[in-house]
Amino acid sequence: MADAPAITLIEAITQALAYEMRADETVLVLGEDVGVNGGVFRATAGLQATFGAQRVLDTPLDETTIAGLTVGLASQGMKPVAEAQFDGFVYPMVDHIICHAARFRYRTRGRLTCPMVLRVPWGGGIRAPEHHSEANESIFTNVPGLRVVLPSSPARAYGLLLAAIRDPDPVIFMEPKRIYRQYKEVVPDDGEALPLDVCFVLRDGTDLTLVTWGAQVKECLEAADALAKDGISAEVIDVATLRPLDFATIAESVSKTGRCVIVHEAPKTAGFGAEIAARLAEESMFDLVAPVERVTGYDTHIPLFRLEMKYLPSVDKIVAAAKRAVAHA
Repeated sequence: MADAPAITLIEAITQALAYEMRADETVLVLGEDVGVNGGVFRATAGLQATFGAQRVLDTPLDETTIAGLTVGLASQGMKPVAEAQFDGFVYPMVDHIICHAARFRYRTRGRLTCPMVLRVPWGGGIRAPEHHSEANESIFTNVPGLRVVLPSSPARAYGLLLAAIRDPDPVIFMEPKRIYRQYKEVVPDDGEALPLDVCFVLRDGTDLTLVTWGAQVKECLEAADALAKDGISAEVIDVATLRPLDFATIAESVSKTGRCVIVHEAPKTAGFGAEIAARLAEESMFDLVAPVERVTGYDTHIPLFRLEMKYLPSVDKIVAAAKRAVAHA
């Protein structure tokens, strides 16, 4: 659609939800304040007025109940899209997600699936308290039976959320709230889903590979621009679906560039970047001409306010890591 408007990432979420609710009457939305108030970030603004209170459900302030209700609805033929109001609020949901949602297909030998989506406003950078600013994706990447998706732009948020809702298995859909309204893209409301389980190569390069996801995609693209001024060609990969990981795309890039810098805002220890680095050591060792670099958050809770942006990976930190990698002959 040539006349499609430019919209923000949060507006792309709303647009995808509305499209799928129009197309499929089994899709419903539930969570704290998602109905009358349209969600704390306004992701569900206007949906209750359009689709009614039986399809856009305001729930009690009880994440355990939200998760249990979502699993139950999914097991009985509905396609619920639940919202965890903030990333740090998912912990009471973990029992239902890990012990039940992720095991339905396995437990029933494929007779039942759990077609649910848990939307999680994710990550730091909005000057909020610590339970509102966590990058906890690695909790879910260790769980068989779950998909973990992290969009990085309005267009990818729209297409990946459509794919997540249509998927027969549970999807943890983590939305980088720092870029909810940071910039706009033209996103046609055409119902075209993007593929899950696929990395997106956003920029071609020959000297090193930058691997990232979520809000850090923007910093990596800016770092690639800065490196180009120094004659260093960086390929940028948006992982997008962390589990299952499209490692083949990363390996193909590293076979070309010989160097890899992994960037994420979660703490370094046991962050998902460690899994990618381990796979490179196991499967791409002879392609590497330099050690894998990681640019991450620190092994602390995210600091409040004044130090928050110091905690997050920056363009300068990414550029420095890339130059260390390139310095190896």
